[in-house]
Amino acid sequence: MQTTNIPAWPLSDEQRQIVELCRDFAAKEIRPRGREVDEADTVTPVDIFQKAAEVGITDFMIPEEFGGGGFTDVFTQCLVQEELCWGDPGIGNLVCSNGFFSDPIMVLGTEDQKKRWLTPLTGPKSPMTSLATTEPESGSDAASIVTTATRVEGGYRINGQKAWISNAGAAEFYVIFAKTDPTQRSGGVTAFLVHRDTPGMSFGEPMKKMGQRAIVCREIFLDDVFVPEQDRLGEEGQGFYGLMGTFDISRVVLGAAAVGAARAAYEYALDYAKTRKQFGVPIIEHQAVAFRLAEMATRIESARLLVLHAARVIDSGAPARGLAAMAKLTASETAMFVTHAAVQTLGGWGYSREYPVEQWMRDVKLEEIEEGTSDIMKLVISRNLG
Repeated sequence: MQTTNIPAWPLSDEQRQIVELCRDFAAKEIRPRGREVDEADTVTPVDIFQKAAEVGITDFMIPEEFGGGGFTDVFTQCLVQEELCWGDPGIGNLVCSNGFFSDPIMVLGTEDQKKRWLTPLTGPKSPMTSLATTEPESGSDAASIVTTATRVEGGYRINGQKAWISNAGAAEFYVIFAKTDPTQRSGGVTAFLVHRDTPGMSFGEPMKKMGQRAIVCREIFLDDVFVPEQDRLGEEGQGFYGLMGTFDISRVVLGAAAVGAARAAYEYALDYAKTRKQFGVPIIEHQAVAFRLAEMATRIESARLLVLHAARVIDSGAPARGLAAMAKLTASETAMFVTHAAVQTLGGWGYSREYPVEQWMRDVKLEEIEEGTSDIMKLVISRNLG
């Protein structure tokens, strides 16, 4: 059977149009380039990002008042992310990366900041953006960052180092999190808007990655970087609040990305099982293979429903921290199971780089790590029970 890929909620005409646009873009522009981009390793496929911008995919999540597509709800973002990451997980996440930059601005930004930093992201010439939280000694524990922002006349001086930052160097705009009060944990974190050309900001070499190579990661070095007060997001100490709000959204959206990749791997394995023969019959007629495919399909449908439910809860304004963590945990581990099962189904060919399932297996491993590892997700869930 094919997975349904039909949401359990009715869609508006506008939602159907953006989903169909992304489905078509994924099939024609993303999927054919997946292996090439993976082989390139540390080269950002800027041309694909630009093509996506030209058809309105890179800014669909930005409010209409700033020139974007106006799909600010998390539910629609999940529908889009699933389709794009069905094409290729790394490229799909790259194409939607401006949404991760925009979220903290929508949560903490003033109207002036939204206008100055979001409006340039709309239209066919959108720049790339980046969100910089992780540090060499601080991953999932964002409250433990040590990059500092010291108040000076007219603004702040930022000093420190960031690591594993997506789009670093390629991006023009950054949200950077730093401590305005190093004696505090979460209460000392503040967010800042920074342009790539700001003096004192530099970048390391591309980091070698297992998968999702379309998104090139680098270190960021901050040496006395001056940020004017007007580019501080929110009040001092509000950055962690904004980051956690962003994480609730991004974890669910990344869950949708994992569902899309899992769907791709399942469909590929299913088609292979229908045509590949062993012992004189298609391997789908072998009980072990049929049962494996059945579990793959079941897990995908379950993960999708949980992701979309979590998106609806966030859109309603209700607390969803634990539910967002459940969605990411379930979807990411589903994607890892399904891609592994797809490799098993293809046997030796699944292990070969001639087929895409081995790449997708490497790609989806990141979903169990980024925006909080699976272990951290379980901790978040346990703290939000009841």
